[in-house]
Amino acid sequence: MSFSETELAVVRTAAEREGMASAAWAGRQVMAVAQHVLVPVSRDAEDVLRELIQARVELRETVAALRALPATGAPGAGAPVPADTVVEEALKVVARLDAATVQVMRERRPRS
Repeated sequence: MSFSETELAVVRTAAEREGMASAAWAGRQVMAVAQHVLVPVSRDAEDVLRELIQARVELRETVAALRALPATGAPGAGAPVPADTVVEEALKVVARLDAATVQVMRERRPRS
């Protein structure tokens, strides 16, 4: 393998972060990609994946809020949040998850 100076600096930094020699670190990454354990993604896909992760966190919080709503609709302890507000927030997060998932599917290249 050969790297430009910039690429080699990135490899060295990553290897140092994990306490490995540069060649050992690069070899491990190459094998992970070859075995489909690690799938390289573009910078755009990385942003989309970050959005998916954040949306999942927010969706879990929204589901917890839905579960905390009193079954009778009566206000519970503390300041109650109207059910329609919680449902609207859940729908917004689901829409974000859908959009991010579609984007990841578009970027995914078929494997031969």
